Amino acid sequence: MRISRRAALTGAGVGTAAVVVGGAGVVTGALPGRAQLYSRLGLDGEDGRIPDVEPGDVVSGELVSAARGGRRVGWSLAIPPGVTPEGLPLVVVLHARGGDHTSAFSPAYLGLDRFLAAAVAHGMPPVALASIDGGNAYWHARADGDDPGAMVVDELLPLLADRGLDTGRLGFLGWSMGGFGALRLAGLLGPGRVGAVAALSPALWRDFDDTAPGAFDDAADFDAVTVMGRQGDLDGIPVRVDCGLGDPFCAAAEEYVAGFDERPAGGFERGDHDRGYWRRLVGPQLRFVGERV
Repeated sequence: MRISRRAALTGAGVGTAAVVVGGAGVVTGALPGRAQLYSRLGLDGEDGRIPDVEPGDVVSGELVSAARGGRRVGWSLAIPPGVTPEGLPLVVVLHARGGDHTSAFSPAYLGLDRFLAAAVAHGMPPVALASIDGGNAYWHARADGDDPGAMVVDELLPLLADRGLDTGRLGFLGWSMGGFGALRLAGLLGPGRVGAVAALSPALWRDFDDTAPGAFDDAADFDAVTVMGRQGDLDGIPVRVDCGLGDPFCAAAEEYVAGFDERPAGGFERGDHDRGYWRRLVGPQLRFVGERV
């Protein structure tokens, strides 16, 4: 019997299982995932560190999002030290499930404002980084009327343009749920608008039956918005994809990368679906996008 990831996440069809590691049977109450096994075996690799530098300004605000059904949502904008926002190119940063606009810049999470300061100090052209509350709707239109993807394009970008940012050509960067959102929105906007996209541990699935509960309304929703098999939507856009070998999304991410005519930048190395891995790779991802917008 095939047990889907959806069933495993909800507990359906999962009983006591035995896992054999290195020839020794380990009996557990549930089947451990790939990430859990990597963690137990010490195969995650070293945790990345947020640069110990003085960040630039992070400005935050709120907007009432019509695209999200009238919700009040928070947003944040990070500027490199000593730089004014007028005319700066923009990189939109999309958070993971359970995150919000503060996740990208919190020193307890990713500290991207510090990675930005360090990258600019080492020669990357200055860019601004913007994040916004996307909820848990996987950055696309949902049956209940919530559409965080439209919020980014139709509400956040005009707001930032009014503040002097150059929104005519963008970069996208996201991790986990946000990695999926970054790939999808970049494909929708196309190379005329998007200078580069980087996805870190993107939440990708081959089939609806494997998806996390709540990620999509139903199979039709999944089929309409999946990026699997639609790599051609990113033709003309530089793409980088990174995923840890212990990440439960690794197999789908490897399949996704293999579907490009020209292999994207990035790659697969020791790591898990966690902040330690994200902090190790988000600096190179930021430079990849920042140098191309």
